[in-house]
Amino acid sequence: MTCRVRWAVLAILLVAFGAAVVAAGQRASDPPPLPGVERLGPEPGEPVAGYLARAATSLPARGTGPAWALVQLEDHLDAATAAALTQDVRLSRVVLRVPLPRVQTALLIRPVAGQRPAGEIAAAMRAAAGDRQAVAAPTGRAGQVADAEARRLRAGCSCVVALLVRGDHAALERLATRGQVRAVHAARVGTPPQGLALAPLLPEQREVAGPVPDDGPVP
Repeated sequence: MTCRVRWAVLAILLVAFGAAVVAAGQRASDPPPLPGVERLGPEPGEPVAGYLARAATSLPARGTGPAWALVQLEDHLDAATAAALTQDVRLSRVVLRVPLPRVQTALLIRPVAGQRPAGEIAAAMRAAAGDRQAVAAPTGRAGQVADAEARRLRAGCSCVVALLVRGDHAALERLATRGQVRAVHAARVGTPPQGLALAPLLPEQREVAGPVPDDGPVP
């Protein structure tokens, strides 16, 4: 057997081994990923009552395996309180927003490993503070808002508005009954996280999922 032939055989074996590793990492209960983007959150202008009813019917059926779900909160929570909600599910992303009265602030989505939720959410807040500080400025409304956001995030504010988690029907159902949780909106079973678009319902959106006021002074 020539050297070129030996290398060709080795390459084929490596490809076969790699395919076997990928297949072994998939659980039999997980259907193949679905194509496209699935929105978790209300549509623009959607009545809040209608959205909450729609989200309540989105949980995966019993026995169909886990699904990704956006957990939307009644109010802005601190890192420790938000982390306590994830005890039965796997945390993957945290959605942060600094609450400033009658001031529009940014939605900041950060990935987390989900191994130590409280510490990871706190670290995500510090990282988000750095992102906002990078665009902060002493003049101009946008720059002033970014500076205010950075200061509050760095101080460990109550700024968590939503969590992306993964769980089965029973875990998500329990999560939906907790006092700080406003809605649990689940994706279809088999939808991968990269196929999700997150658009959380903000705590102050009570009638319609529309723009919040932006006419207040920047602290």
